[in-house]
Amino acid sequence: MSKHYIIPIFVPHLGCPHDCIFCNQKKIASATTNITEKDVENTIERYLSYFKEEAFIEIAFYGGSFTAIDIKTQKKFLNIALRYKKQKVVDEIRLSTRPDTIDRFILKHLKDFKVDTIELGVQSLNDEVLYKSGRGHKSQDVYDAVKLIKEYDFKLGLQMMVGLPGDNFARSYETAKTFINLNPQSVRIYPTLVIQDTFLENMMIEKEYKPLTLKEAVDICTTLLMEFYVNNINVIRVGLQPTENIQLGKDVIDGPFHPAFKQLVEANIYINILNDSISKNIIKTEGEILEIYCKSKNVSNIAGQRSKNIKFLKTKYKFADIKIYSKNIELDTILIKIDENYDKIDINKYMKSYLKELKTN
Repeated sequence: MSKHYIIPIFVPHLGCPHDCIFCNQKKIASATTNITEKDVENTIERYLSYFKEEAFIEIAFYGGSFTAIDIKTQKKFLNIALRYKKQKVVDEIRLSTRPDTIDRFILKHLKDFKVDTIELGVQSLNDEVLYKSGRGHKSQDVYDAVKLIKEYDFKLGLQMMVGLPGDNFARSYETAKTFINLNPQSVRIYPTLVIQDTFLENMMIEKEYKPLTLKEAVDICTTLLMEFYVNNINVIRVGLQPTENIQLGKDVIDGPFHPAFKQLVEANIYINILNDSISKNIIKTEGEILEIYCKSKNVSNIAGQRSKNIKFLKTKYKFADIKIYSKNIELDTILIKIDENYDKIDINKYMKSYLKELKTN
């Protein structure tokens, strides 16, 4: 399978009719609003020079509300992307936009330029959260936009945020479950960060808003990610992409920022699975060696960031040592061995059981 590459074109605030309380796209995208056709072309050429020949390549317009941009400007940018697509240099074109900037005219226009994927910045499907976040649209706008996008046969991407004003676990979980019913091709999950020079920063200073801790955000996203995984929804990002300025102590004033946030979440899934499995087996662990066998792709997540999971299991169960081996087995399987005792763990089965119990409670 060829590698999937993205050429990101950031168009911060171009066309955006609202200043959401959490948003400072100029900071997030590390770019100016004065993007030109030459900027677009130069970015594409620069990224193409990095990629291997055998690759699936997408041009992606991020950062603003693309379909709210002046139609002439949209055409200028999309013409460039279309040219590379016609030349078979790139495979697909995607863009991100707001749900309330989708209509039949816009979708016909995007079809003319062979756009493949439309990502909607939904953030939440709870109307109170949308209102408190200054989104300027309601949940019904999302449902209307999704219906039209599917009618015109675009691929659908949905983006959600956790930890917005008025949000809580139950509301985020409900948004995630509704996303699944909408059947998107991809999902992104972003914990809310307090960015410099935003209204959210003022709310935090005035103690009207308290951001999630890193642990709280990881715990919430752990459940959301499991829900998407068991429903075969492709989660293409969890956590904001770190840049030179998107770091704690720079433009990120507060909030659950971590440069490898998704790995923290995935490692949290695995430690829950392993801890649950070991605790249910009534066998001696003190002084024993725990051997874990898994697909090579899962090794780092099982070990955890800086071997955090290994340290936790060693401390809790007093293992003499813990060894993780890469083995050619199914991706959703983990084998564990303690002395002569073996256990085969079905990861998907565990996640389904966990979620079923969560819904029951």
